[in-house]
Amino acid sequence: MKAIVYDKSSSPDALVLREVEKPSPLNNEVLVNIVATSINAADYRSMRMGIIPKRKIFGADIAGIVEAAGKNVQKFKPGDAVFGDIAGSGFGGLAEYVAVPETLLALKPLEVSFENAAAVPMASLTALQGLRDLGQIRPEQSVLIYGAGGGVGNFAIQLANYFGAEVTAVCSPGNIELVGSLGADRVIDYTREDALKSGSRYDLILAVNGDRPLSVYKRALTPNGVLVVVGGGLSQVIKTLLFGKLMSTGGKKLRILRAKPSTKDLEFIIGLVEKGKIKPIIDRQFRLQDTAEAMRYLSQGHAHGKVIISDNSLNLSK
Repeated sequence: MKAIVYDKSSSPDALVLREVEKPSPLNNEVLVNIVATSINAADYRSMRMGIIPKRKIFGADIAGIVEAAGKNVQKFKPGDAVFGDIAGSGFGGLAEYVAVPETLLALKPLEVSFENAAAVPMASLTALQGLRDLGQIRPEQSVLIYGAGGGVGNFAIQLANYFGAEVTAVCSPGNIELVGSLGADRVIDYTREDALKSGSRYDLILAVNGDRPLSVYKRALTPNGVLVVVGGGLSQVIKTLLFGKLMSTGGKKLRILRAKPSTKDLEFIIGLVEKGKIKPIIDRQFRLQDTAEAMRYLSQGHAHGKVIISDNSLNLSK
């Protein structure tokens, strides 16, 4: 089978298209013929930090068709359309096939395209678990999505709306139109206004890949507000881990998200997609052989939404 293999010695981008052995599923695994994969910041950041999958194939978010199932598999059968986040089993989505535990996958609805399904897992679950689980979002709360232009931010705006919150979204000038179209009540261009120093106070702040000081976020919270940090620079992550509890004084809480794969959450999100309550935003689609270019594009911050890898030129909806 064809796969994009990490090989630092063979290419400046370290991502090379090669023929590799097709995997065989173990007893609790299914073999998925991959139709579409979306790439995430987790992919290029892992490369930069030297955290390389055992099989040297990146790609966490996949959608495809079950080709074979191990003897202990109960949820799926050959022919089923599935999707999921396979980071927990060592990545492997940038290939024609992958063998993964059935527990990491969910059924793809007929009405949702493979490309849209592949855009869902990591970004949407990060947004959902940040808002609902750590942020304890409630109707009519004032919610600030700081870093709303990327995949997580796009889902966060729509989910916050779904949960009945009043949403303020902060993004770059190039994302103003897109972010506004997703239902934010107010959109702030961070080059023209500092949402954290405007005097406004928020019940919940979701800081997506931000690098602002924790104290600045904290001052923008209401007396019982919650800050949820999602990713960001290494120094900010470390500071949140070290000082989050110490800075959670009075009613204010500072928390860092460690998003986890969850079939239940995948089913919840894809149900909202199927009903048209939220929609994955896809910026560009690249062929498998052009993965290095796609990774470069994403890592440079150009993407307005998700970046998809798929040779499915017909863009099938089923």
